[in-house]
Amino acid sequence: MSRNLKNAVIALLASLPSIIFYFQFLNHHHQSNTSGPIWSWCYHHPLLLANVFFFFNVNVLFWIISHILNSHWMIDLYWTVIPVMLVHYYATHPLSQYDYWRSKIVIVLTWVWGVRLSHNYLRRENWQFGAREDWRFTDMRFQYGKHWWWVSFFAVYLAQQVFLIGVCLPLYAVHMVDKPLNVWDFVAVVVCLCGVVVAYFADTQLHQFVTRNNKLKELGKPVVLNLDRGLWCYSRHPNYFGEQLWWWGLVIFAWNLEQGWTFVGSLINSLCLAYVTILVEERMLKQEYRAEAYKLYQKTTSVWIPWFKSSAIAEREKST
Repeated sequence: MSRNLKNAVIALLASLPSIIFYFQFLNHHHQSNTSGPIWSWCYHHPLLLANVFFFFNVNVLFWIISHILNSHWMIDLYWTVIPVMLVHYYATHPLSQYDYWRSKIVIVLTWVWGVRLSHNYLRRENWQFGAREDWRFTDMRFQYGKHWWWVSFFAVYLAQQVFLIGVCLPLYAVHMVDKPLNVWDFVAVVVCLCGVVVAYFADTQLHQFVTRNNKLKELGKPVVLNLDRGLWCYSRHPNYFGEQLWWWGLVIFAWNLEQGWTFVGSLINSLCLAYVTILVEERMLKQEYRAEAYKLYQKTTSVWIPWFKSSAIAEREKST
């Protein structure tokens, strides 16, 4: 069995414990009015149950698998899958109550987001499963050395529980409050779709840029130093901006249901992404061949929110 196929099978089977347990819970609930203490707890605490699934199936099991494979690649793949699983979990939980059409709209939107992000992940990895782990995890592996085996449990997995469960809180709110659709749902749909579209085109332009530079390297020709065309002409991180639009669009759904407290997950995620932005830009500046060009790019181009170039860019173009 090839490594790619083996990793694909591992990824497919990794989430089965939670899925099997949940179907057992649903089957038990439908067949009997009398529930034992475990099933009763599962019924009355849908959000806590989601956290229990995440802790044991992702934090513990994925962490063990990662040490066997010597790579933490699988959590990146599941970032695109877990929100889709969560939206169906919240929609099918026996305690759920919701507007039928709002639920269907949010489920479809989540699938669109998930397919888009999964496609981008697999395209970036040349359709290979487990070819590499996130560069930030690799950097931390060297930073923590012999302690990485236990630090990774908190830095990679427990942290992801906070982020993923947090940003998906609006999906929980949508399926716990029954209120007729109104104009704010339309606003939320527009914001979510704008986020998905912006992220798609930004990631596609980045992929084309990287592919073109790799071909130039193979031909022994000089590479293009920075991507500053398309959406990247107006924002240094339009893919991050699109991703944030998506999550905050979901918050509008929840806010409309008087569940504004669910914004906390998107806020934490935005703060984390701001930190990631700093790390990415520091990494770019450490590459000597493009450092000066990137410094100019920083001076002339907005960080996240797309905006027009500063006047400095016009002066540069005149000088060239």
